[in-house]
Amino acid sequence: MTSAASSVQPSRAALLGSLVVIAWSGEHPDESGDVPFLMAYSLGDGIEGPEGAEAAARALLEELGMPAGSVLDEAAGSALAVTLIVQGGQAVLTMPALTAQCPVPPEWLAAAERRGTVQFVFATRSWPGGRPGIAVTDVQLREFAGDPDTISTAGHCVLPVSRLRG
Repeated sequence: MTSAASSVQPSRAALLGSLVVIAWSGEHPDESGDVPFLMAYSLGDGIEGPEGAEAAARALLEELGMPAGSVLDEAAGSALAVTLIVQGGQAVLTMPALTAQCPVPPEWLAAAERRGTVQFVFATRSWPGGRPGIAVTDVQLREFAGDPDTISTAGHCVLPVSRLRG
């Protein structure tokens, strides 16, 4: 009796591990006034560790149409398979087979409402230090989000802000 080898691939969620979204606002060299930012990243705790999480993030970015290293403008962001809904002090991102949300501070809400868009970054690099429920200092955020390796390997786009209609 012979048996065929199974080629079942782990799910994207199992490879990514914990997906975290963090929100902040601040000045941007190309813009006036505060800019709202959202960054999604893995903790690198998936079944294949940080390397598997990075590969899964790159594959997801390709599927979304915002490959690693890309910087897409607002018109492209509205055509992506990513939606952003802001409601009740939460930002909710929906992507193929993934939904992630995070609480957003009042200054972020004000900037998002004023602009109608959010700078979205999906990092392919894992950030095990950016765990949910544990405060991240401005220095820690700058060290990760501002790191040239994080910036150059992430997908970037401008997403329009949507709200639930009541």
